Amino acid sequence: MSIPTEPIGSIPRPAALIEAVSTRDHMDPVLGALYDEAVRDTVDRFEATGSPVITDGEQRKVHNFWTYSVHGLPNMAPDGFKIPFTAGHVRRMPRLLQGPFRYRVRASQHLEVARRYARAPIKQAVISPSALSLLYPAEGIPGYSRDRFIDDLLTEHETEVRGCLEMGAHKVQIDFTEGRLAIKIDPTGALLTSFIDLNNLALSRFSAAERARLGVHTCPGGDRDSTHSADVDYAELLPSLFHLKVGSFYVALAGERDPVRVLKIIREHLRPDCRVFVGVVSPIDPRVETPEEVRDRVLQAAAYIPIDQLGTTDDCGFSPFCDDTSTSRDTAFAKIRARVLGTRLAARMLGVDDG
Repeated sequence: MSIPTEPIGSIPRPAALIEAVSTRDHMDPVLGALYDEAVRDTVDRFEATGSPVITDGEQRKVHNFWTYSVHGLPNMAPDGFKIPFTAGHVRRMPRLLQGPFRYRVRASQHLEVARRYARAPIKQAVISPSALSLLYPAEGIPGYSRDRFIDDLLTEHETEVRGCLEMGAHKVQIDFTEGRLAIKIDPTGALLTSFIDLNNLALSRFSAAERARLGVHTCPGGDRDSTHSADVDYAELLPSLFHLKVGSFYVALAGERDPVRVLKIIREHLRPDCRVFVGVVSPIDPRVETPEEVRDRVLQAAAYIPIDQLGTTDDCGFSPFCDDTSTSRDTAFAKIRARVLGTRLAARMLGVDDG
């Protein structure tokens, strides 16, 4: 037995790719060579860190991790749901204008490209149904009810996840950054409950064996070295989070003010049939953690989470929004290497290093 370690997803894109995408539709064939080179370089550098599981760095997820699947569709307007960040800027989702709801791009297409270059197992991140449910306007759409939209949304999500599983993804990670944000929007918890119920409705479409390969990621958001909901108490989220029917949970922890308190909450609500990957490096902190710092964070977590249910990860992706240049590619990979080495150091101290 060892302590597994996995990344969350995004890596900052090369400057040439960011510039090119800013002036073209992200599916323009002219961008093909830039995308391929970005993916190849990302996979090579990921594998050089020693990470036993990698991603493609979400290099092809343009515009961002949240709306990559629908970006550029003609039935979307740009004035949708607002996501305010502590740095003072606001990101906006599209707004659905008419049905039917369909994806334009599926994450399985990105996975197919990454497999051309990778030797290590690849995990694939997908956006949650609850996040995309915010595309539907509060005032409704004539001739296209919210119930019909939800049916279409669940079908699109299931198709995307199944495509990734069938293509051999090591894990499929469902990004649920809106979980903590839901409490900020609605402190009663009703919105969070509706999100959990919707996501479990999607998860119920998969077998127990398939759900063992699915995970959920939660964080307070990360963009331009700021967050959207770090001020929300994890105690308001985590008890509900562990009701999601998945085998793995990826919980941002390195950036928390009181990680021990969070670990105690995790210990109280963790199911025996799942694993928690705790964040041990913070992508929005410009300082690169040392392997020894990571080791100490792992040892701290091991005091509260059984070793056979513990894993490590990054708090968040390093560039969830494609135009975010606040973190360099070099810094991202240095932090990933520190996570890998620090996790290995902790495993040795705990006597569970199998390699």
